[in-house]
Amino acid sequence: MKKFSLLLVLLCVSIFSVSSQSLKTAWSSQAYFRIPESVLYNPVTNEIYVSNINGKPSSKNHNGFISKLDKKGNIIKLQWVKRLNAPKGMTLVGKKLYVSDINRLVKINVETGKIIRSYKDDSARFLNDVVADDAGVVYVSDSRLGAIFRLQHNQFKLWKKSTLLAGANGLAFEDDKLMVGVRGYLLCIDPLMQRINIVVKNKGVIDGLIPLGKGKYLVSDWAGKIQIIEHGKAPLILSNTSSQKTNAADLGYIPEEKIVLIPTFNDNRVLAKKLIGD
Repeated sequence: MKKFSLLLVLLCVSIFSVSSQSLKTAWSSQAYFRIPESVLYNPVTNEIYVSNINGKPSSKNHNGFISKLDKKGNIIKLQWVKRLNAPKGMTLVGKKLYVSDINRLVKINVETGKIIRSYKDDSARFLNDVVADDAGVVYVSDSRLGAIFRLQHNQFKLWKKSTLLAGANGLAFEDDKLMVGVRGYLLCIDPLMQRINIVVKNKGVIDGLIPLGKGKYLVSDWAGKIQIIEHGKAPLILSNTSSQKTNAADLGYIPEEKIVLIPTFNDNRVLAKKLIGD
C-alpha cells in the first residue's frame, strides 16, 4: 500500500511538472503584414524583424519585404527592406541580417536597411530557415532538397544532404551543435564530423525551433500548433489554433522576457505570448 501511495504521489508530481508550462498572450500586432513567415528579435536594438512572403512561397516576384517592429508590436516601418522575392528565415551576425529568399541568401545592413549582397548555389531549391553559430558561420535549410547549405568565408555551398534531412526546416544552435527540425524528428548535427543523430522523435513537422535548455525545445508546426518536445516524453501542447486557421510559422524569441513571437502567416499578424513556468 505504501509503495502504491508513493507511486501515485510521484505520478502526480510528474504530471504537474509537465503541465506547469503555458503560453499567455502579451500582445497582438495589427494585421498589416503580407504572409509573415519568420520573426527575429534583435537584442542590441530591441527591434523585431518580420519576413513577408507577399505572394506564393516560390514566386520570384520582388514583392517580398522585411518589416521592423518595436518590442510592443508597434510597426516602425512596414516595408523596411524591399524587393525581395519570398523571404523566410532570418539570423543576425553582428550588424548584418541574413535572410533566405527561395534560392539565394541575402545579406542586409541593419543600420541602413540596404541589401549588401546575395549568395546563390545552383543546387538550392527552397531555402527556408537560417541560423548562425558563434563564429558567424551561417547555415540554411533547404526543405525541398533535404539539405543544409553553409556560408563561410563568403562561400555559399551545399554542406550536408541526407535522406534524414527530408523536409529540413527549423534550425537552431545548442552547445555548438546544429539542431534541425525535419518531418517527424528533431536532429542534431556535429558541424565538424557532420554526423547526424536523432534527438527527439516527433510526429509533426518542425517549423519554428527554440532550445529552452535541459533537453527541452519549443517548436511550431506551421498549421498552428506550438508545443514543447523532449526526448522520451510525449509532446506538451501549449497552443493549437489549427481549427481557427491561425498558423504558427517560424518562431522568434525574447529570452530575457520569455516572450515567444509567432508569425501567423495567412492571418497576417505577429502574436507575442509569454512562456509561463520552468
